[in-house]
Amino acid sequence: MSITPPRTVGRSNNNVRSFENFLQGWLVRQEHYLEELRCTLSTSHQSKDEDLRDLISRVLFHYQQYYEEKSRIAKHDVFLVFSPPWFSPFERSFFWIAGVKPGLAFRVVGSSVEDMSEEQVERMEKLKAETRAEEKELGDELARIQEGLAAPPVFEVARRVAVEEECGEMDSVMETLRVEMESVLANADMLRTRTAEKVAKILTAVQDVKFLAALTELQLKIRMWGSHLSR
Repeated sequence: MSITPPRTVGRSNNNVRSFENFLQGWLVRQEHYLEELRCTLSTSHQSKDEDLRDLISRVLFHYQQYYEEKSRIAKHDVFLVFSPPWFSPFERSFFWIAGVKPGLAFRVVGSSVEDMSEEQVERMEKLKAETRAEEKELGDELARIQEGLAAPPVFEVARRVAVEEECGEMDSVMETLRVEMESVLANADMLRTRTAEKVAKILTAVQDVKFLAALTELQLKIRMWGSHLSR
């Protein structure tokens, strides 16, 4: 079941424009980072470890900026973030709780980093299992929220609102839903960032650059494919 809560059109449009403007600049910077990551990989044998770590920190901070801006918009309208018009239908098809699944990081590592030690593999597998467990927990929480929308009390309130009664009660129901959606989104975004940071700590500096280059390239390709399919 899908319910789109009412929101002020002007406020919604402002939020859309605000995030679209941010995203446009963010994507330009992401393309620059991809070029820097690729160049660094081509000369990694000449690079100092501290220089590689500096680049890694800057790229991770770049992603953190995205989540901070996303959180700001979510506080204004969390329902908008769950159905973001600034992403194409193709891009949204990869989404899990308004963003990519944290476990995607392990697939990217598997396809881009081929020289992990046994210890690294073991640590990565342990982290993967922990991440899957947290993904399931958050997925179950979102399912509980969605199932709650179909509960008889909600339908009863909606029926009374339809005949111009109990508007205050409906506002209370939607406020509860908003708070729950904000919470599950915040936890999902935290898991996404925490997983990427933990993966980075397991890998060496050169391996991190490989991982971040592959991840950034994949996201930009999905963006490009989505744009082409939407034409």
